[in-house]
Amino acid sequence: MLGYTVAWWLGSALLLSSLSTLGSATLTISSAFQVVEYMPQLVAVQDFEADAKLVNGGVANLASSPDTIDLAGNAETQGLRQLANHKNLRLIYVIAEVAYRLIAKKGSITTPADLEGKRIGTMPGTSAAYFVQKMMASAGVQEGAYTVVSGFPCNQAPCTSNSLPEMLKSGSVDAVGFWEPTEQLALNAIGLDNAVIFQNATVYREIYSLYTTVDKLEDATMRQNIVEFLKKLLQASNKFVTEPDNVIPRVASQVKIDENVLREAWSVHDWKGGLPADLVDTLTEEDEWVAKQDGRSALARADIESFIDRTVFEEAQSQM
Repeated sequence: MLGYTVAWWLGSALLLSSLSTLGSATLTISSAFQVVEYMPQLVAVQDFEADAKLVNGGVANLASSPDTIDLAGNAETQGLRQLANHKNLRLIYVIAEVAYRLIAKKGSITTPADLEGKRIGTMPGTSAAYFVQKMMASAGVQEGAYTVVSGFPCNQAPCTSNSLPEMLKSGSVDAVGFWEPTEQLALNAIGLDNAVIFQNATVYREIYSLYTTVDKLEDATMRQNIVEFLKKLLQASNKFVTEPDNVIPRVASQVKIDENVLREAWSVHDWKGGLPADLVDTLTEEDEWVAKQDGRSALARADIESFIDRTVFEEAQSQM
């Protein structure tokens, strides 16, 4: 997801507006406020008194302004994009894993392969676009054999005519692939009985992660501050797993999503957190696609191995 390159996402790279703490804080965290996945960070601050201030943005802000940003939340796609020019970035924790959905209207489309030659709505350059490519490739349909149509997300109905849910409903695209709640709204727009859903977490799942830099981890005081925040974040993550009825209304209110829509989409999110064992393999493969999009050479596997720092997570776990 998540590091948008369109006007809809103006706050992500251009405007940092703060949330949650009014006074000074030991950490400043840049994460996009328009997505569900950032919310455990806010709950860590509000419920577990994590000493941090959240600002609207993402990993691009950490890469460009490390003097003012200490941590960032973003999907793995944008982490890889920034890593190419900022080798000091480190992925230290996976906050959420989300199995995206590709939704089409029933009829002639019964498998992803039936979308060959069709129009698929998504947002180019994002985790959603990579998901579409992966899902189609899993059915033997390569890029270029279908048309990618750019559309906008929607967090709450009524959605605009250029949003993905309305584009699917109107027939200007044959399928849409995106993150939530846009996909749930697309499903609701055409009706469950009229929809076919393609989803496979082993083909692709978003890896929404927490990032920092080598310099911050090498500073003893800053490192301990980061460890302390991660301890609070682990508690918040557990709340998302064990108390969904408590957090769903809060997430819906904060991100401005209809609560019933969020409940319908909640099960696609895996909130257990951690650092999956397949991260290096998964990100090495994904960077080949990101590199192609950005017109650069793919990162070496050694770069991806260095990118993932497991020591902070291990320290946080050992101190709980």
